[in-house]
Amino acid sequence: CYAPVVLYKNEFYTTAIRVDREKRQELKGMDCSKIERGVKKFKKVFPSNRLVRHLENCALRYGCPAAKNFFLQRYEAPLPTSPACNADCLGCISYQRGKKCSMTQPRIKFIPSAREIAEVAVHHIKSVKDPVVSFGQGCEGEPLLSGVEIEKAIKLIRRGTLKGMINMNTNASKPEVLKKLFRSGLDSIRVSINSVRKKYYDLYYSPRGYNFGDVVTSVKTAKNAGAFVSLNYLLVPGFTDLKNEADALFDFIHKNRVDMIQWRNLNYDPMDYFRKMKITPARGEMIGVDVLINSVHKEFPRLLKGYFNPSRRRVRRYYENTTR
Repeated sequence: CYAPVVLYKNEFYTTAIRVDREKRQELKGMDCSKIERGVKKFKKVFPSNRLVRHLENCALRYGCPAAKNFFLQRYEAPLPTSPACNADCLGCISYQRGKKCSMTQPRIKFIPSAREIAEVAVHHIKSVKDPVVSFGQGCEGEPLLSGVEIEKAIKLIRRGTLKGMINMNTNASKPEVLKKLFRSGLDSIRVSINSVRKKYYDLYYSPRGYNFGDVVTSVKTAKNAGAFVSLNYLLVPGFTDLKNEADALFDFIHKNRVDMIQWRNLNYDPMDYFRKMKITPARGEMIGVDVLINSVHKEFPRLLKGYFNPSRRRVRRYYENTTR
């Protein structure tokens, strides 16, 4: 992402904080020959599954680490389902209007059937030691817009196995749809958010047909259903660590009983972001990213810190350690 880099005595240095020790997406653990063998194997196992064909393209052409892990049969499997979206995020990686900026990875062009989704998910869950499967990927729009098919798929998955964490990465725009998904067996959601203040949320997401109040309602709906809730907190130094932003985040966590923050870099030109957010960073108003992260987790010791969607075992192990 965007960061300063310096060369000092023939070594490169940059400003970075590692927030998750898991090696889920480290490239040195993704042997290309093993991925290619996995693709060949899955072609034989699922010769007519369109979702598997889509994931093959993600892994081999676009280098998606989530798709690679699926073919390596480990960690978290992606379940992209939605060609459409109801937000117009700055710097969207799967859709760009006009030709101003190339998309990183184009969206899936079809909605997989419930059977296709369940085939992929159940196979992964039964093959992996501590599995996660996730709707809502970089190669799609908003999964809640495919809620009807996803609801059917989750029911099929849970008929096939009770193991594993079924997760959804979402903008949380449709609380009523989420309520149905939790009843069907959805275990967790990761809510994408750049700010818990409506003004700045709207400037980044440009929501269509929903508002920030719906996002808050979805979080409350998830907690009432007993689900695990993460914030996919898109961080930009100079904005996220402003005192007012930090105060708003503390208040949001306190009121909404969030379980985890995934501290994630927003891979977007920071100077353009400041222009779009209509702010001028002021040194005296910043507390520092490291201070922000440490302060949040000191104030909320049961709040899980990380970068990846946690498995059931990781969640259980974390809470066992924090209650000792």
